[in-house]
Amino acid sequence: MKTAQSTILGVLGGGQLGRMLIQSAINYNQDIHILDPDPNAPCKDLAQKFTVGSLKDFDTVYAFGQNCDVITVEIESVNTDALAKLESEGKQVYPQPHILKLIQDKREQKQFYQQHDIPTAEFILTDTKEAVIANQGFLPAVNKLGKEGYDGRGVQILRGADDLEKAFEAPSLLEKLIDFDKEIAVTVARNQAGELIAYPAVECAFHPTANLVEFLFAPAEITPEVEAKAQEIAKDVILKLDMVGILAVEMFVTKDGEVLVNEIAPRPHNSGHHTIEANFTSQFEQHLRSVMNWPLGNPDLRCPAAMINLLGEDGYTGEAYVEGKEEAMQEKGVYIHLYGKKLTKPFRKMGHVTLLDENVDQLKERANRIKDLIKIKSYS
Repeated sequence: MKTAQSTILGVLGGGQLGRMLIQSAINYNQDIHILDPDPNAPCKDLAQKFTVGSLKDFDTVYAFGQNCDVITVEIESVNTDALAKLESEGKQVYPQPHILKLIQDKREQKQFYQQHDIPTAEFILTDTKEAVIANQGFLPAVNKLGKEGYDGRGVQILRGADDLEKAFEAPSLLEKLIDFDKEIAVTVARNQAGELIAYPAVECAFHPTANLVEFLFAPAEITPEVEAKAQEIAKDVILKLDMVGILAVEMFVTKDGEVLVNEIAPRPHNSGHHTIEANFTSQFEQHLRSVMNWPLGNPDLRCPAAMINLLGEDGYTGEAYVEGKEEAMQEKGVYIHLYGKKLTKPFRKMGHVTLLDENVDQLKERANRIKDLIKIKSYS
């Protein structure tokens, strides 16, 4: 008997997010093709087809997409013109190319919030360093590059006149520095049928120098009122974008309980890694379900959880090894995820650990201990 040809999902980006997406897709016999510029990307041995090529080159992205039925991303920095052409020719592209293009520019992103009554910090658009200096009275503020900022790069805190030398000589924005109480994130997902779900809010703690999420705790320690407000705002963002896919909405909770949108990511995100073990449906499976227009899964938390990012240790560059792994493996509720990256360098994301514990106070103590136990170092 002749069987229907399977739908091919193409993913732009072959890093750890793509790797974990493939791990979910295997359970559904879903074929995934990957495009990535790195011949040794974490996805290279897992995808049904792995293509080496630039994510920013029109011809490369267009040619890759022609052999796929549905196309998605695990990184925003891609050629949206090629995706728009593929979409116009009948390919399903989620998130939609115009949404990716908007999110690629933090200036456009902030203006979208302002135009659609989405609460966010006050901001000023600046095109040059001189324009930032001219707005010295707006400080303290965060100076963010409009484009190409990633994982803390392209972000400077300007507290006063002495910091103005750090201002960007490029199109950027000045965003009022918020004296926040907590940083939280809510992940939402929406499929083509219009089904919409939101995950419980998580609380993020950032590395003091690398500006990367160091710890994550779920659920966030916030009031039911703040939780409801955060869920409502995150759903409002994806609906106003009219986006299909998964969206991480990072937010500030102010001292007086207001919730402000900081930034959004139209893909699985560091703030959702714990969902693999801690929630009924992981963010990676939810990404798959949303872009393939499958029924969305239950997002509820099964158990309180912490997530610890495993970053390359400062001072170590070269072939990676993991210190403390076997000791950590002996503990109940510890789940180690390594990303298949052979080379480490300071603060490179090399993996994460999810820790489950019914006792929230004990969870935080254990998370700190695991962080001090597992170290990514190099042989050289």
